[in-house]
Amino acid sequence: MSKKKFVGGFGVKLLVVAACFAASFSVKGQQAAEPTAADKTVTPVAVSAPVAAAAADERYRIGPGDVLDIRILNRPTLSREAVRVEGNGVIRMPLIDEEIQAACKTEGELAKEIAERYTKFYRKPQVDVFIKEYHSRQVAVIGAVNEQSRFELQRRVRLLDLLTYAKGTSPKAGQTINIVHAPRVQGCQKAGDTDDAAFSSYKLSETLQGDPRANPYIQAGDIITVPEANLVYVVGNVYTPLTIPLKEPITLSRAVAMAGGVKQDSKKDKVRIVRQEPGAATSKEMVVDLSAIEKKRAEDVALMPNDIIDVPASGSKSFLRGLLGTVAPSVAQLPVRIVP
Repeated sequence: MSKKKFVGGFGVKLLVVAACFAASFSVKGQQAAEPTAADKTVTPVAVSAPVAAAAADERYRIGPGDVLDIRILNRPTLSREAVRVEGNGVIRMPLIDEEIQAACKTEGELAKEIAERYTKFYRKPQVDVFIKEYHSRQVAVIGAVNEQSRFELQRRVRLLDLLTYAKGTSPKAGQTINIVHAPRVQGCQKAGDTDDAAFSSYKLSETLQGDPRANPYIQAGDIITVPEANLVYVVGNVYTPLTIPLKEPITLSRAVAMAGGVKQDSKKDKVRIVRQEPGAATSKEMVVDLSAIEKKRAEDVALMPNDIIDVPASGSKSFLRGLLGTVAPSVAQLPVRIVP
């Protein structure tokens, strides 16, 4: 054997090993980039389980007042249209003596229940249930929203979603949002439901931010109320007399600034705050020097609900006229009712 042959044979073997290594690396790369059929079937199962559970939880559940279509394949005499769920949550079907509990079930669950009842008469009956009219899950949104309405829910809806259907809160909305809960249908409570709480209150700012602690699911019969904020009134010799919702702490100087500021002939050292103390029969007045506040020589005054700020002009008695001009436009929009 010559030295050249040995080297040549070794070189061939080296090339073969390198080729095998490259092929192995290529196959591994393809396996990483393109999962096998086994990989494709295993991965979604682990991910989709909570999603499927959430989807099942989102399904509409039948309630009293809903109208159902119940169809039984090849049994037209048993099929029924416009079956109304009674107030206690039950329905009746031909040949079945007992009442069937429909409330709190999904369409599929009720269809399975009816099919099981008919197995004593027919072999493998095929039953379909469809909700024709939704009436059991009415809720209402009232108060300081742009569109007060009642809504019929056909799926689970959170508080923030419902506010969007009511076109959002109005500028007069306060700092809270309340839910008055209706009694729950018996048998529909889930673990963790608090049926004994008739009233819930949340911070409106947290609800609008989507904070889960202030954005619960709305239940059938709930009434959502958005109370108006307490108001303060700025009248007198300012550029824009107005009412200001007291959503947050507001000082005298800020309220005057929101009203466009004072006019040139104003008595800034004689600004009056008319305050009605809670439970008091009479109001009290405070005279404040706005010029001193602006020059940091006096402490700004924190306003209270229903305070009236009057900026007087030289030789003017425009307080009452200014207050009426601020409040009257909103009063004129109210409906007229007769007190017998």
